[in-house]
Amino acid sequence: MRSTGKRVLKVRERRRAVSISRVIAVTFLVLILIGTAILSLPIASRTGKRQDFLTALFTATSATCVTGLVMGDTWALWSNLGQGVILILIEIGGLGFMSAASLAFFTFRKKMSIQGQMVMAEAIGVENMGDILVLQKRLLIRAFIVEGAGALILTIRFLFQFPFLHAVSLGVFHSVSAFCNAGFDILGFLSPGASLIPYQTDPVVILTLSALVILGGLGFLVWDEVLRVHSFRKWSVYTKLVLITTGALLLGGTISFCVLEWNNPDTLGPMSWPGKILAGFFQSVTLRTAGFAGVDQGALTPASKAISIFNMLIGGSSGSTAGGLKTVTFVVLFVFIWNRMRGRYTVHVFHRTISNDQVLNAIVLFIVMVTLVFFGGTLISALSPVEFTDALYETASAIGTVGLTTGITPTLRVPAKLMIIVFMYFGRVGILTISFGFLKGKTAGQKFKYANTDLLIG
Repeated sequence: MRSTGKRVLKVRERRRAVSISRVIAVTFLVLILIGTAILSLPIASRTGKRQDFLTALFTATSATCVTGLVMGDTWALWSNLGQGVILILIEIGGLGFMSAASLAFFTFRKKMSIQGQMVMAEAIGVENMGDILVLQKRLLIRAFIVEGAGALILTIRFLFQFPFLHAVSLGVFHSVSAFCNAGFDILGFLSPGASLIPYQTDPVVILTLSALVILGGLGFLVWDEVLRVHSFRKWSVYTKLVLITTGALLLGGTISFCVLEWNNPDTLGPMSWPGKILAGFFQSVTLRTAGFAGVDQGALTPASKAISIFNMLIGGSSGSTAGGLKTVTFVVLFVFIWNRMRGRYTVHVFHRTISNDQVLNAIVLFIVMVTLVFFGGTLISALSPVEFTDALYETASAIGTVGLTTGITPTLRVPAKLMIIVFMYFGRVGILTISFGFLKGKTAGQKFKYANTDLLIG
């Protein structure tokens, strides 16, 4: 009877994981389709003429999945209504539909179901559902405060150049886009497709956007713990790893980019040395799934493109607005490989042991992402007249929900564009559902086991 009861519980847990994964996937898909329908209306287009379905679908997917890849300049393509729709999709996709759902429950004072609480818990990386609504309310308020502060600073800066209402719209749009790590901009009226290049040496704009991107990419739980616990020693291992890894990646990316691009006449070359450092820092920040372009990505040296692809794949942290493999996953892989090279079979960080299951989960996610990026880049370069390096850059940007491009997105043929849409969706939804449905699902019991064998490895 006990064994039968355990099997029933395992089946229920697997079904529950699959059900929640479906809720996440379907909800994002519905949001994308709603956004596509609205963006397909003539009133959403700047010209007043209906945009084609593929352009609307591509834009809605990119906004909902907070990626930032676009078929054309956002300001040139979309009216104020279209830009407003994109902003709403970014906010929902960034904070998560779980956050929007919890906000509705707070507003109407309704009790959330157990399944709804589980979906929200997984979205922000919480295991204990006991105080999920209280925690989520606190995190939502803090998120809006940060976005509001960023919007205020940017608005004040833009007031020196533009009328009040225009400055406010620019401040709000770019603050939300930065915090949600979306990378959309509406600065095309200055220079179509240039993104943040007109402000590449402006410390107020660049540092404000950088702060928003970093805060959004750290993750809600890291925020909460840092604000509650004011001692590094008392922080959890996860929070320590997130902060140390984020700092190391930002510093390493800044140094690498400055060294490789310092004399490149098409990127950092013409700038003063403070401007070069600022632009190098912003490139390192934006690679963490933000997607704002501070320099021409197509003009980067091959080495810089390779480092950029590496950073785009790592992304931000779990439970954040960022995508990618995630910082702690990368650390687990790195420490595991380092220990195996030294003949050790366990992974230790901060006097704690990481379980073999978590190590295997990290390996699976890494293999899945690298495989998809490589074959995606290969197929895109075969389907469209673009170089393999640029195609690889595009696929890494899509699956990492970054949004940076070397400029090839509008030139891709229809099959390649459809593949990018799938990659953006998978990068935002697929990684989350794999983590919850596959990696956290209970494995089925095996009725038998084969004898061990020895192989030559390496």
